[in-house]
Amino acid sequence: MKSLFEPATKAEVLKRIETMTPQAQRQWGKMDQAQVLAHCCAGLEMAMGIINPKRVFIGRLIGPLFRKKYSDEKPFDKESPTSEELKMTGRTPDFQKEKQRLIELVKKFSDGGEAIVTKNPHPFFGPLKPLEWGIGMYKHIDHHLRQFSN
Repeated sequence: MKSLFEPATKAEVLKRIETMTPQAQRQWGKMDQAQVLAHCCAGLEMAMGIINPKRVFIGRLIGPLFRKKYSDEKPFDKESPTSEELKMTGRTPDFQKEKQRLIELVKKFSDGGEAIVTKNPHPFFGPLKPLEWGIGMYKHIDHHLRQFSN
């Protein structure tokens, strides 16, 4: 499985982010291109412990049962749920600013390696190992790039 800690995967993701434009057509979901970029930034900030979303009650109950989905080979489902703190609907972020910020955060996360990963639990899945965060962050960004055919 691909991980953002792998240099080739980092390069692939950065290239895909670079090709994203404000005109890209959404294939599913509610967020526009700038909101998706800001949302992906928040995901990486969560993985690095910069922000710490609250654990959701349902995640405490069943999150560990679904933890494998976070780092298995399958892409995330099109309508996967997200933590309230990571939702960007109702916001109007600047596309270029969020695109550049995501590029910088991907580099920081990838270059930081497993040591950069938070000790905080994922809001749904609970405690994750650094490798699981690396795979999960790749899957998360891949999910949203595919949302806009990138």
